[in-house]
Amino acid sequence: MPPSPPPPVPQLTVWYNTKCPVCNAGIDWQTNRLVQAARAGVIVFRDINLEPEALARFGADVEAVRRRLHGLDANGRLLMGADCAIAIWHHTPGDAWLAALLGNRVIRPLTRLAYDRFADVLYAWNRRKGHW
Repeated sequence: MPPSPPPPVPQLTVWYNTKCPVCNAGIDWQTNRLVQAARAGVIVFRDINLEPEALARFGADVEAVRRRLHGLDANGRLLMGADCAIAIWHHTPGDAWLAALLGNRVIRPLTRLAYDRFADVLYAWNRRKGHW
């Protein structure tokens, strides 16, 4: 019997904080929308709390991922914050328009600013509530 082919290399691997109720709910909702892509291994969501050293080679620790989404594209390029969210939307059926709109070179700086402010507020809330 010939060996089975290796699993496909994900086009996007995303690390997030499952202990944050908002993050966890958002990724659950997104995963449900991406069922076909997730089953095919195109996109993978991983809990940084289970893999605290996963992004150490990029200088990203658990706290960095608790602050902002982090992901790796198929080429091993690190995506953080809004850039990671844009990559997720790019792979989500029906959301490519959102990725194109918020990820275009004119709007992307504003997208990053809005994402970072929201992430800062959410991070502070999680710390106050003890979601670690």
